Amino acid sequence: MNAGRLVYLLPNLITLSSVFCGFDAVRLSASARSDDDLQRAALLILLAMLADTLDGRVARMTRTESAFGAQLDSLADLVSFGVAPALLVYQWSLHRLGLAGVLGGSVFAACGAIRLARFNVLSMGEAGGPPSPPRYIVGLPVTGAAGVLIAIVMTRRGAGGQLGGAGVAPAVLATTLLVSMLMVSTLRFRSFKDLRPGPRTLLAIALALGSSALLSVRWGPAPVLAWGLGVYVLLGVVESLWRLPALRRGAPAARDAHDARARGGDERP
Repeated sequence: MNAGRLVYLLPNLITLSSVFCGFDAVRLSASARSDDDLQRAALLILLAMLADTLDGRVARMTRTESAFGAQLDSLADLVSFGVAPALLVYQWSLHRLGLAGVLGGSVFAACGAIRLARFNVLSMGEAGGPPSPPRYIVGLPVTGAAGVLIAIVMTRRGAGGQLGGAGVAPAVLATTLLVSMLMVSTLRFRSFKDLRPGPRTLLAIALALGSSALLSVRWGPAPVLAWGLGVYVLLGVVESLWRLPALRRGAPAARDAHDARARGGDERP
C-alpha cells in the first residue's frame, strides 16, 4: 500500500477506532458486575470522543475529507455516542425505573439517530461533500449529549457514591430526556471553530482553566467534565434565546443567512 492511500485511509481508521471503543463500552455496560465496569465503559466513550475529535482534524490537515468519511463518522457516532451512553446510563441508574428507564434510554438513542440524520442532510455540500465548518451547529451535538451522561456517571465517585441510587434515578431520567430534546431542537450551539486570539478569548480560556482547576482540587477530575459540558449547554440555550427576538424581527433573508451559517461542518463542538 503506497503512502497516498495510507494517508487517505488514516482518518477512517481513526473513526473505526471510535467504533471499537463504543462497542467495548456496550459490552462492558451490558455485562457489568460492578461500578468499576461502568467506569471503564465511561472511559472508553471518552476515548471514542478523542478519536472522533482527531479524525476530522486529520482529514482536514491531510486534505482527505470526503462524503464517505462524513457518513462513516455519523454511523460511528451513533454507536459510540448514541447507543453506548444510553445503555451505560440505563445499567447505572435508569434500570431502577422499570419501563420508564427503558424508554428514557431508548429516547436518547433515537434522538441521537435523528440528530445525526438531520446533520447529514444539513451538512451536504453542493458536490456531496462536507463544506467549511460553521460558527454554530443546529441542535446539541451528539458528543456533547453523550458527554453529559458519562460525566454524571463518572462524577459518582467524586460525590461519595451518592449518585446513581434509586433516589436520584428520576433526576437522571429527566437529564437524559432533556439532553435528548436538545439534540433534536433548533437551538444553535457554538462549534468554537471560529475562535481567534484576543482579550475576550484569552479571558474566557483563563476562567475555564481556573474554575476547572479549583473543581479538580476540591472534588477530583471527574466533575470538571460535568462542569464544562454544563456551561457549554447553558451557553447554547442562553445565546439561542437571546437571538430569538432579533431573528423574529429580522427580514426573511437575514434569517436564511443565519440558518445557512449554522449548517454543515463537523458534528463535533
